[in-house]
Amino acid sequence: MKALLALFAFAIVLNANILQDTIDKAKSGSKLQLPNGIYRGNVIINKPLIIEGQSKKAIIEGDGKGTVITITSPFVTIKNLTIRHSGAEHERVDAGITIKKAHHCNIIDCHLEDVLFGIDLQEVRDSNISGNFVTSKPFELGLRGDAIRLWYSVDNTLTHNHITKSRDFVVWYSHGNLIENNYGEYGRYSLHFMYTGKNIVKNNTFKHNSVGIFFMYSKDTIATGNVVENSIGTTGLGIGLKDCSNYTIKGNKILYNARGLYIDRSPFEPGTKNYISDNLILYNSEGVHFHSLSLHNVFKGNAIKGNIDSVVNDSYNTKITENEWDGNYWGDYEGFDRDRDGVGDTPHRVYYYADKIWMLNPNAKFFYGSPVISILNFMAKVAPISEPVVLLTDKHPKITEGKHYGR
Repeated sequence: MKALLALFAFAIVLNANILQDTIDKAKSGSKLQLPNGIYRGNVIINKPLIIEGQSKKAIIEGDGKGTVITITSPFVTIKNLTIRHSGAEHERVDAGITIKKAHHCNIIDCHLEDVLFGIDLQEVRDSNISGNFVTSKPFELGLRGDAIRLWYSVDNTLTHNHITKSRDFVVWYSHGNLIENNYGEYGRYSLHFMYTGKNIVKNNTFKHNSVGIFFMYSKDTIATGNVVENSIGTTGLGIGLKDCSNYTIKGNKILYNARGLYIDRSPFEPGTKNYISDNLILYNSEGVHFHSLSLHNVFKGNAIKGNIDSVVNDSYNTKITENEWDGNYWGDYEGFDRDRDGVGDTPHRVYYYADKIWMLNPNAKFFYGSPVISILNFMAKVAPISEPVVLLTDKHPKITEGKHYGR
């Protein structure tokens, strides 16, 4: 009976392009398999249903106004389809796919293009967004929509999605989600969290975005095995923590960014710590950048090498020495390991010399990384005319980088 219904559905869709009628007539729990062709959106799915394309040449095309597919029922699966041509109104959140107040839905192996927002989850739980390709409309970066957007959505799995030339991947007021093995490029925020907790961010790769992974006003989250590269420009940073508490940032590769790790008033909650360990922080303009009061972070086993500045504190009247540094590898360590135990014989200390000039006068940063500042720093070390500022002390610096950082 279901097979006959499916064949009947094909005839309706192919001959009249009325996909909504097919959905309305299908029994709850039916599977509709769409042959290659173009099917008219915009459609609403308000019952458990599986819609699967024969290939990506099965296309559901919106009318250029609103959202192409809106799901308001649990147990809906959309698979192996191309979805395109949504509206362009931000205030309506025009999207390729929107899921509202539902659970146990699946969006799998779909190709979304020419959509303002890609996949929008509003109050969704226990759902799977996996293997999708998402790109936005050809607008300026700030006018594109978000490729994937979670809003008050919990316990979802988002894996193996490829995002390119969209705006952001946002997770707001959403907890307990697994975000793993996604790839994002040429956007604004690779991942942007606000007011979230207990999420796992694992083995994602983000390249050539304005900002890598930025956590804000959040807690109890693990970020491990991620690669963040080439976040450059005035806003460029690899991984950022703002007002974040009880975080584990472990085994990530943070490479070639304007600022590698950015820490702003974190940890935020009294009595908590952030644990930052076994990360590769390499070849950034600034390795670790502290902004505002940020104390009680624990840095262990990281490799900090090849950055123009290893550590920067832009709040010149705020000490950061209450952060714990132990057992990190420093590319600019100048000590020895005479007993060959793999640990430097003397502590590694990071000072501000002449580079504290731009802490008092930001305009001087025009000369950042220039030979002028390098010469001034060298002269200040050889014949200091004022006491340098101690930023941090690592009592047990490692002599070698190790072989097991990141993925």
